[in-house]
Amino acid sequence: MSDSLSPFNSTNPCFGLTIDECYWDSVPWEYKPSLALNGLLAGIFGLCAAAHLIQGIMGKTWGFAIAMVIGCIVEVIGYAGRIMAYNDLESENPFLIQICCLTFAPAFLAAGIYVCLSRIVIVFGADISRIPPKWYTYIFVACDFFSLVLQGAGGGMASVAVNNHKSAQPGTNVMLAGLGFQVFTLVVFLILCGEYAWRVMQRIKSGGQLDPVHAKLRQSKRFRGFLLALAISTICILIRSVFRVIEMAEGWNGHLMRNQTLFFILEGVMVAIAVIVLNFFHPGYCFADGYKAGVKNSDSLKSEGTYERDSQAELGNFNRNQSMMMASR
Repeated sequence: MSDSLSPFNSTNPCFGLTIDECYWDSVPWEYKPSLALNGLLAGIFGLCAAAHLIQGIMGKTWGFAIAMVIGCIVEVIGYAGRIMAYNDLESENPFLIQICCLTFAPAFLAAGIYVCLSRIVIVFGADISRIPPKWYTYIFVACDFFSLVLQGAGGGMASVAVNNHKSAQPGTNVMLAGLGFQVFTLVVFLILCGEYAWRVMQRIKSGGQLDPVHAKLRQSKRFRGFLLALAISTICILIRSVFRVIEMAEGWNGHLMRNQTLFFILEGVMVAIAVIVLNFFHPGYCFADGYKAGVKNSDSLKSEGTYERDSQAELGNFNRNQSMMMASR
């Protein structure tokens, strides 16, 4: 007997479908999640979370550490949902767990990246920036929080709709808006970073002076490595976010939603790279190299006020010493 029609009548949702097609039409998944790859990514993010926690405590980079650790933990929960689904494709809860967690986890990671920009501006010269350094943190973390709220609300709406056997599209649209706003924020962040870098180069070309307190820090290989790692991390999260926007825009039955390979490359691998490079070039470690010549008895990525007050005090000491040296001549 043919698989296609005879078991069903025209009022059955599976009318006209093969048995295999009917099964996949009745479950939330478009493929069977890979146990090995999901387990690997869950393990990677678990180790990164532990590493960022230890590095944050040792380097006292509290804001950065909190953002990165929470982001990694949410990633672990998301991949745990995919692991749970391996032997239970029909259950909706594992699917909803991974959709919600893996959608908004990178928002926490982006917040960690945004926290770093104000400190970089101070190291090169706050006077070069168009806005006070602390406003970079205020503006971008606020935008990231708004994106996170939209994604979380959309995920909650979709979950409630699915559990009540209603359309999840309204919630999906809200999640899509949150992801879109995250992409917009990341693009603006990169533009402002590029604009500030251009202003720094113009200052150097014109023979102007960068912040003298952090001269040794700027020359250190660790700090330069951190700048490269931060750029790589930002670009990876941007690529991932653009992918998820396109994926959700196509809908739950779209081509990208059915492609597990692209998901692992453009979601899992991109986010993993973004996290790992900042483990190897952690700001608490990279800012410390040569830092003793600048702000004494101060840890990198402290609170905004403390960091700027220490830098300004040290700069005042530097200027007074320069004046005394000129007077002695």
